[in-house]
Amino acid sequence: MCCERSLIAALPRSRQQPRSRILCYHSVGTPEWGVNDVPPDRFRRQIELALREGYQFVPAGILAREGAAGDSRRLAITFDDGLRSVAANAAPILQEYGIPWTLFVVSDWAEGRHSFGDDIMLGWGEIERLAVAGATVGSHSVTHPNFGLLDAPTASHELEASRETIRQRTGIDAKEFAIPFGQSKNWTDIAAQAASVAGYETVYAQSEQRRASGTAPRTFVTRFDGDRVFRASLEGAFDRWEEWL
Repeated sequence: MCCERSLIAALPRSRQQPRSRILCYHSVGTPEWGVNDVPPDRFRRQIELALREGYQFVPAGILAREGAAGDSRRLAITFDDGLRSVAANAAPILQEYGIPWTLFVVSDWAEGRHSFGDDIMLGWGEIERLAVAGATVGSHSVTHPNFGLLDAPTASHELEASRETIRQRTGIDAKEFAIPFGQSKNWTDIAAQAASVAGYETVYAQSEQRRASGTAPRTFVTRFDGDRVFRASLEGAFDRWEEWL
């Protein structure tokens, strides 16, 4: 993946006007998360690079509603999974620069039902404190399944139960949902209908052009994205790229 992204970033491409995009991160200093983990110093460099390039950061919901319309130099920051390193390493940087951001949590993982070990996932108290400090909290399902393989009852449970647990534990009415794995094969019409019935207003993918219809696009950021690759991401070099093909 490192070689692939470096090569794509180096390939000649037609000049495009910068446009708004929602960035998809996972962890910031959790090496166990592999390609999904962006080291803290690299995350800071990416934020500062975007600011130097003249981008303004806004809540993801604004860009999801407006699409590519309006100001073309706007970015939104989102994090999937609910990792503790996001609170420890990313949140202070975002607070320093006054940047809004969104956290999508897997409700079972926040409950402690996972096998990742101690000090990996955020608990509900920590999630609530982040929300009080300004983070938007959304759902990332109950157990992080591949929705492309789920039948209607199971998809409904993953969507409805995660939203209800977030409400019970934090008082937050989560109306935004990020698809686990987030690519075209991970979402179906059955899941989309279940999300609507469950009360979600926005469903986020993890790809730009290769995503299910009706979902909000996001640009995936990996641990390999140094300055050149990250700048290429903002310029649209990876809009047809998916994490796993």
